[in-house]
Amino acid sequence: MTNTLWDVHVIEYARSKDQLVAGIIHGAHDGGVVDLPFSFVLARSAGKVVLIDTGFLREGSGAAFAEKFGIPHWISPLTMLAELGVEPDDVTDVVLSHAHFDHMGGLGAYPKAKIHLQKKEYLSWMEILALPPQFAVLSEIINPDDIRTAYDASLEHRLNLVDGDHDDYFPGLDLRLGEGHTLGQQFVILETERGRVVVAGDCIYGKRNICGHNNDGVYAPLANAAGSTWDQLKAIDNINKAIEGDLSRLIILHDSDRWPHLDLVKEIEGFGIFEV
Repeated sequence: MTNTLWDVHVIEYARSKDQLVAGIIHGAHDGGVVDLPFSFVLARSAGKVVLIDTGFLREGSGAAFAEKFGIPHWISPLTMLAELGVEPDDVTDVVLSHAHFDHMGGLGAYPKAKIHLQKKEYLSWMEILALPPQFAVLSEIINPDDIRTAYDASLEHRLNLVDGDHDDYFPGLDLRLGEGHTLGQQFVILETERGRVVVAGDCIYGKRNICGHNNDGVYAPLANAAGSTWDQLKAIDNINKAIEGDLSRLIILHDSDRWPHLDLVKEIEGFGIFEV
């Protein structure tokens, strides 16, 4: 166990319009629609400036994906980072939960950062993208330009392919494989003044996933996944164990309640920066 503590901020940078809750959480037929937030995390400690995911940039193919998935509200993640005194060259590391465009689409903005992605995640998308066109539903949230950016980083020896779970990957930061939504997603455990907190990636979209539709504790899987329901439920259970059932230590990147358990420290053009 390390004594290292991380200073952590959740950074909101986009919102979709009228997202069907039933389209993201299995069985949420009574959920109506929400304007779904999109966020990433900044974690700083002991000379490390780490992003957990990057958001996406609304330019080139990134703009096309924003239109495709109905995300009209957006501010540059770089603008939001600047509000916390962080410039792109300051970022030492990017830990990617998974390779979907809204989590990986800003990767090219950090040319000095080392990138940490599960080996299974990276290689599975290479295989899926090579499948015949009739399998395209599996890769509809993948921007091939993002995979190219990761490949280019590998040629510069900046891409590290993580193989499964790691304790103290950095001091006070653990990585856990959380398959299901994708074939090699990972979630991140951070030691903070709040205690151990979990950045769930897209293992969890909302409290219904972990609390159940009727707050009965029966896990509800996601409605969109390249992997299996079984793997999703195991990932949710592992997260629940990591936070010891304390939802105040859970960071949901698409939290439709907009992180009421965290302190709002800044708001820029309607997008929030929240301190853990």
